[in-house]
Amino acid sequence: MRGEFFSSRLVKLNMKFKDGLFKYIALFCALCSVIFLFGIILSIFKEGYPIFRIFGVVKFLFTRGWYPTHEEASFGILALITGSFVVTVGSLIVAIPLGVGSAIFLSEIAGFKTREILKPFVELLAGIPSVIYGLFGMAFLAPFIMRLFNLPTGLNAFTTSIILGIMVVPIISSISEDAISSIPKELREASYALGANKWETIYKVVLPAAKSGIFASISLGFGRAIGETMLVLMVAGGAAVIPKSIFSPVRPMTSAIAAEMGEAVVGSEHYYALFGIAIVLFVITFFSNLITESVKRKVMRAQNL
Repeated sequence: MRGEFFSSRLVKLNMKFKDGLFKYIALFCALCSVIFLFGIILSIFKEGYPIFRIFGVVKFLFTRGWYPTHEEASFGILALITGSFVVTVGSLIVAIPLGVGSAIFLSEIAGFKTREILKPFVELLAGIPSVIYGLFGMAFLAPFIMRLFNLPTGLNAFTTSIILGIMVVPIISSISEDAISSIPKELREASYALGANKWETIYKVVLPAAKSGIFASISLGFGRAIGETMLVLMVAGGAAVIPKSIFSPVRPMTSAIAAEMGEAVVGSEHYYALFGIAIVLFVITFFSNLITESVKRKVMRAQNL
């Protein structure tokens, strides 16, 4: 009996030790993530702050001229910000109908076999490197757009929006489908019992119930699109000017950083300006995530009421 008692005691102590060890390992990993995040933020702000002190926040953000290599350098990023938002909004115009539509089809309309065949193809788009999308845009879509609309170049905001929208589709589709599939079947059955057909049920019951998840997917798609670098560097045209139309070449903020960081002298105003652009990108994505969380909480609070 005494041996069984000590044996069970040792088993409990062993389990307690393993639980405590796992707890502290998980805590260490979580703290490392926080430390790395703050380290990245501090390094970016440390290198980017001087341009705001030298050039001025308002002048840096709202001046059109981006001429970092001229004798009298100008570091206004308004054209870069405009280019980023033009291609991002254009990509969402492409991605939202395709992403949400495919999510509705896969979760509400398609049969089991059809869903098992189509869903991997949609998710496979997320695994394709962005440089492949860029090569496709340069080699095939850009010449086609140039011939179709009789343009001087196919490397413009319109072409970039199409390719970037296709690239964002898997994010919106996957998260929207999870949100739609999580809606209880009782809501659908209650709608059918009241005489609604399938399309009325989807439009008036399922989508409103899943709107927080759908909005979150769109917000993540926005963050993915505005932060994309290689594709916009290859397809957008690289013109640091405010576009006069959707068919004008543009230079988004990410492509400016990627194209010019290798040429910027460390410690120069050009170097600080590129880090200043990174700060602007960080602030945009940070507030977009805050808005997403705020909307999700309001929707969930309203649903619980």
